[in-house]
Amino acid sequence: MNEKNTIPIVSEGQLTLRGYRPDDLDASFAMWGDAAVTRFIGGAPLTREQTWARLLRHIGHWAVLGFGYWVVEHRDSGRFVGEVGFAHFKREMEPRLDDIPEIGWVLAPWAQGRGWATEAVRAALSWGDQQLASQSSICIITPENAASIRVAEKCGYMAAGSVSYGNRLKLLFARTGIRGP
Repeated sequence: MNEKNTIPIVSEGQLTLRGYRPDDLDASFAMWGDAAVTRFIGGAPLTREQTWARLLRHIGHWAVLGFGYWVVEHRDSGRFVGEVGFAHFKREMEPRLDDIPEIGWVLAPWAQGRGWATEAVRAALSWGDQQLASQSSICIITPENAASIRVAEKCGYMAAGSVSYGNRLKLLFARTGIRGP
């Protein structure tokens, strides 16, 4: 990875956002392999192989696009909390939103309900408002995922309609950020 695309470390409150390491696989797989975590994200737990591919995809975003996902860890304990970040997934959906960064977040079950999703998203947005070329970002959320809808709204995302993805209706939320120097 060249210097331009070095993954930044971002800290906010009790959390640190950092780049992925190969040794994050076990904690990430424990999270993505949990049916309660994936019920609104894809609908089925991931295999270890799928989790590894996801981890590499997130690293690749930073290397190719200069932005991506971070591992979220608890600052004091170093414990894996979850993942948050921006991506261009080139999703096969209507309408297509390829040129707008899509933010996403997921937390391990033990970390949910503590306000850390909001904290992690705000930290990512603070970085994105200064570093992303786009002044806007979006997120898509399964309508039944009330907790993620609350996080999106707390972080300045507004309902912007719906999209069809994976033969399912998803809610679309949009936010306009602050462009950096």
